[in-house]
Amino acid sequence: MKDSIARIFSKVSDPRVESRCLHRLKDILFIAFCTVLSNGEDFEDMVEFGHQRLDWLEEILELPNGIPSHDTFNRVLQLIEPEQLMLCMGEDAQDLIKEVKGKLVSFDGKKMRGVSPKSKGNKGLYIMSAWVGENRLCLGQKKVEDKSNEITAIPELIDILDLEGSTVSIDAIGCQVEVAEKILDAKADYLLALKKNQGTLHEQVSDEFTWKSAKSFNETWEYNHGRYEIRTCWIVSAKEVLTPDVLAKWPKLETLVKIISERTTNSVTTCQSRFYISSEKQTAKLYNDNTRGHWSIENHLHWHLDVTFNEDANRSRSGNAPQNLNIIRKIALHRISRMNDKLSLKKRRFRASMNPKYLRKVLGV
Repeated sequence: MKDSIARIFSKVSDPRVESRCLHRLKDILFIAFCTVLSNGEDFEDMVEFGHQRLDWLEEILELPNGIPSHDTFNRVLQLIEPEQLMLCMGEDAQDLIKEVKGKLVSFDGKKMRGVSPKSKGNKGLYIMSAWVGENRLCLGQKKVEDKSNEITAIPELIDILDLEGSTVSIDAIGCQVEVAEKILDAKADYLLALKKNQGTLHEQVSDEFTWKSAKSFNETWEYNHGRYEIRTCWIVSAKEVLTPDVLAKWPKLETLVKIISERTTNSVTTCQSRFYISSEKQTAKLYNDNTRGHWSIENHLHWHLDVTFNEDANRSRSGNAPQNLNIIRKIALHRISRMNDKLSLKKRRFRASMNPKYLRKVLGV
């Protein structure tokens, strides 16, 4: 197995008793990954893929005892520590983008509803992901523990990533002094959405008087599916408008950002103002682009996990299997997003299921 996917899977530690194993771990993971790429979703699909592509798999895998059973796929994916597969995802991303310097890295959480469909809050499986929208790659993820929230997972995810030189954007729940300090300690810059959860800071930033001195702005417009939107970005130096006590509280706070979004849909116009704080001194155009780019994690990661990979319908609930399958889907998303053709991502998965040559191209085998 000479391709990078097989290489990174071979680095995963085997949690089983080796003397009792009939199937090699890297074979199991490679078949599982190829199944997800090829429009498959569950453990039975992995067995079916193995039998239908047996001749091809025997060329690149050892398969000492043939194709594993669905119980074997289930049991192994329950046992593997997600941190092991997450390292594979991070290594695959690094192979594709080399470094994140100068890029926007967006943090956001998503609940896998198929794991615990009737639960509320974060009970079940809630995943915090770090996403590079420019390259459409997931750098890493962290499970949000039960009876906790994203605030606890964000610092832990920052600790395990190499973010040096990047700009980290997080929505309002991550607008905390401790989070800002963590990002700066990682030699990155922060762009944090600001809401009323930060009382005095929000009051001063949202005050109309604050923006009377703003001279730098950028305006963009977008028309898509009957919706017309104008986005105006204003920026002002934090040192010029914030009181000393508020400014001293936030580490390296340099710029305040105001985004005014005016949307017209079916002749109905709405207007919304949003505020951000930043540790950088950048142009209004860059802040306009980055605040817009943050939502790439919703549109190009979470949406595709739900729609392209049908994640919320998956009913794997035991052990580490749900989280490991989530990681495998994200690595698959890396691969199909790289293909230079005119097909949608969903159609690429379908073509991979029908055309072995296309599958090999996606894998790089």
